[in-house]
Amino acid sequence: MNRKTLALSAVIGLLAPVLAGCGGSDGGSDGGDAIVVGTTDQYIATPEGPAPLDPAFAYDTGSWNVLRQTIQTLMHVPRGGGAPVPEAASRCGFTDRENESYRCTLREGLKFSSGDPLTVEDVKYSIQRVLDIKDPSGVSGLLSNIDTMETNGDSEIVFHLKSPDATFPYKLSTPPAGIISRKSYDPKKLREGFGVDGSGPYTFKAEVKNDTVVKAIFTKNPEYKGDLSLQNNKVELVPFKDADDMGTALDSGDIDVMTRAMTPEQVQGMIDNPKENIQLTEMPGLEIRYLAFNTDAPVAKEKAVRQAMAYTIDRGQLVTKVYGAMAEPLYSPIPSSVATHTNSFFNKYGDANPAKAAQVLEDAGISTPVKLTLDYTTDHYGEATVKEFETLREQLNSSKLFDVTIKGEEWSVFRPNQTKREYAIYGMGWFPDFPDPDTYVGPFFDKDNFLNTPYNNPKLRNQLIPQSRREADRSAASKTFAEIQDIVADEVPVLPLWQGKQYVAARDDIARVEWAVNSSAELQLWELRRGTSAPSD
Repeated sequence: MNRKTLALSAVIGLLAPVLAGCGGSDGGSDGGDAIVVGTTDQYIATPEGPAPLDPAFAYDTGSWNVLRQTIQTLMHVPRGGGAPVPEAASRCGFTDRENESYRCTLREGLKFSSGDPLTVEDVKYSIQRVLDIKDPSGVSGLLSNIDTMETNGDSEIVFHLKSPDATFPYKLSTPPAGIISRKSYDPKKLREGFGVDGSGPYTFKAEVKNDTVVKAIFTKNPEYKGDLSLQNNKVELVPFKDADDMGTALDSGDIDVMTRAMTPEQVQGMIDNPKENIQLTEMPGLEIRYLAFNTDAPVAKEKAVRQAMAYTIDRGQLVTKVYGAMAEPLYSPIPSSVATHTNSFFNKYGDANPAKAAQVLEDAGISTPVKLTLDYTTDHYGEATVKEFETLREQLNSSKLFDVTIKGEEWSVFRPNQTKREYAIYGMGWFPDFPDPDTYVGPFFDKDNFLNTPYNNPKLRNQLIPQSRREADRSAASKTFAEIQDIVADEVPVLPLWQGKQYVAARDDIARVEWAVNSSAELQLWELRRGTSAPSD
């Protein structure tokens, strides 16, 4: 049959969820063959990053997508969105009105895939290990608000927090809070290579060549006890160097599903010219792209330069020229589909106003053209990134206010350099850690942040961010988030560019594709099923 384009309108968390429900029956796939999924994510062990799949190190979407299949967390966000629900836990909840003490009770009979029993001491060990290692990747920042952990017997653990945090259940659903086997992970050192041992829905095996994963094999874990229902027995994840090779593999039947990152040309081509036996599914996305600034660097430390760039860049033209229907302009670090979003950057700068940019630079006594280098990663966010930075260079240079050079590096080089603050201005993408506006604020502006940025606004860090986390009713924090966004727009430590949609292409004998990737770009491989129909929920 011809390919159909499906639009899944479910949006998670604060995004007014439309679809919800539990996973289907646990009967496995209709066929015995592994479902093969393609990706352009790369898994490479390097001297700077020798442990790409260690929960104490990994802080990128590709690595998290491996860990989510294999390492269990106490909580997880249900596939239809909304508040987190117990996964390895049987129940969890705050024990006080201030949201400073959080208690979880484990499910009975939990085991690691090795058959070893899993207790709350393993939970405590796993989380303490992340905090003790405190890797420069910034992933430990998600758990840094934990003050102490108290265990009672084999099944109960209480987290005492340093300050109130209504988002803590979400943070317990992320891979750094995953439960790992003490036999396989040193308490103070990262686990090098590609081994992963946990109690999640799948066991994991990597086929490796030249320190690079060429195939990731997920096999149903017979010891798994949790909230997820597996629709298949085996999935193979195959990394491709580029989206064209991945598309060729889908056309030939070498893979069954094509995930991130498809190119805009591929998506538009499949819309305009439907392919026999291939289905394209459109899903909402919470991905954002932005420029970030090392506010200690000679040029980037000048607020007037950052503001002038905000005045000059034309997001609408950038999106139209590079991404088409796959993206839309973004005027805040918080996506427009999140209830607390405000158009703070548009309200202050509009789009493409070089005259005002020139005035800002003149008032600050900055001579033009301002020489800038924009650094970006060539292989992590999709092939269109190169064209995106060529377009940004063209926009900035055509204003005659800037003299821009662009420079691309592979992610294995780019990310270590970025965390070491070797770039003054650089391009980044962000997929949310969890579906709450805090995930677009804390990782950028709080202490121990993902960017390792020197930017520190005391009001943001010491007053507004903690204040936003006190509100159990997240909509009650809207005023606080609005003030945060206005401060960011004024000081421009980051410059939002666009937010994206997601597309997955699959052969039409694969069912439940619409659930295989959520709006946070998290792979949920257990949802895939071979067969044209799936069990009812």
